Amino acid sequence: MPAKNPYAAPLGTLDPFKALAETPRKIRAVTSKWTARQWNKSYAPGKWTAKQIMVHLAQSELALTTRVRFAAATPGYIAQPFDQDAWLPLEGADGPTAVDAYVALRKFNLAMFKNLTPKQRKQPFTHPEYGDLTPDWVAAQLAGHELHHLAQLKLIR
Repeated sequence: MPAKNPYAAPLGTLDPFKALAETPRKIRAVTSKWTARQWNKSYAPGKWTAKQIMVHLAQSELALTTRVRFAAATPGYIAQPFDQDAWLPLEGADGPTAVDAYVALRKFNLAMFKNLTPKQRKQPFTHPEYGDLTPDWVAAQLAGHELHHLAQLKLIR
């Protein structure tokens, strides 16, 4: 049985794939007219800025869906964890560029999710922290994760 989704609360009863399709539009709507000051603002002291949140979301879109691709194509796949804080400074992207990357990757990744067979969506793989997972579990994690960060972006607005 897969681990509990750490972002189950923000997802609630929403269908993960519907949330994955709708959230990029919501994020773009919140951030589309932001100034440099807003992009460099945090929702709370000591927390990530809006720009950092968007870079993180784009990086998560890369990493988590790469896991799905490996899991769907590689029986017995073991996921490699990544350190989000170590990844964050690697890009050097501004907020609008991070939004564009995230939105483009999401379109590409939704097509991949839709193309997976039912068997591939349930194909088990192992994560060192979470244990046995499936691509469907990752979709729910990704959907809840970005809703969690959307709430933070709304606080910055």
